[in-house]
Amino acid sequence: MNSKLIAPSILAADFANLQRDIEMVNNSNADWFHIDIMDGVFVPNISFGMPVLKAISKHAKKTIDVHLMIIDPDRYIKTFAELGSDILTVHYEACTHLHRTLQTIKSQDMKAGVALNPHTNVSLLEDTINDIDLVCLMSVNPGFGGQSFIESTFNKIKQLKDLITRKGASTKIQIDGGVTNKNAKQLVDAGADVLVAGSYVFKSTNQLETIKDLRAIANS
Repeated sequence: MNSKLIAPSILAADFANLQRDIEMVNNSNADWFHIDIMDGVFVPNISFGMPVLKAISKHAKKTIDVHLMIIDPDRYIKTFAELGSDILTVHYEACTHLHRTLQTIKSQDMKAGVALNPHTNVSLLEDTINDIDLVCLMSVNPGFGGQSFIESTFNKIKQLKDLITRKGASTKIQIDGGVTNKNAKQLVDAGADVLVAGSYVFKSTNQLETIKDLRAIANS
C-alpha cells in the first residue's frame, strides 16, 4: 500500500519568517513542499517568483513540488528545473500544446504534473494521462489561500481514478485547496494520493502536530 503524502503549501507560510517555516516542514512528517507560483494574469493574485524559490530550494530538504499558475509556462520550464524543482505542474487551461509541455518538463529531469481548475473536466486528460506523473485537482478556485472546499471534488477524484486505472497509468492524484482533518480521510478514500494543506497547517497553533495528525488520518 503506497503511503499517502502531505504537502504543506508555502503560500500560507509567514513570509517574514520563511526560513523558520521551511525548517518546520523539514522537521515535520510532511513529504513535499508545495510552492505556488502566480503571475496575476492566469489567476488574480501574484505570489513569489524565482528569487524566493531559489531561497526555499537552498533550505528545503524534501521534494519540491512547484505549481505554476501562470500563462505560457513553457517559457520558464528550464529555469524552474535549474532552481531545484522536483515536480513541475502546469495548468491544463494554460497549455496550448499540453503533450509538448509535458515532454519538455520531463526532458529537464522533473516529474510532470497537470492541474485542473474546478470547472475543467478530467476526461480532457484521456489522451495524455500516461505522460502525466501527477494530476492536481483544484478543490477551490485558484488564486488565494483560505477558501472553502468545493464538494464536487470527491466525484472528480473518482472519475480521475477510473481514467488512470482504465489507461494503466501510474499517475498520482493531488488535491489542492481547503484540505483539513475533516475531509482528508474522505479524499483518500475517493482515491487521492497527495494532500496539499496551506492555511490549515500554517495557521494552526502546533504546526508539527497538525501535519502529523493529517498524515496519520490520510494513512489510517
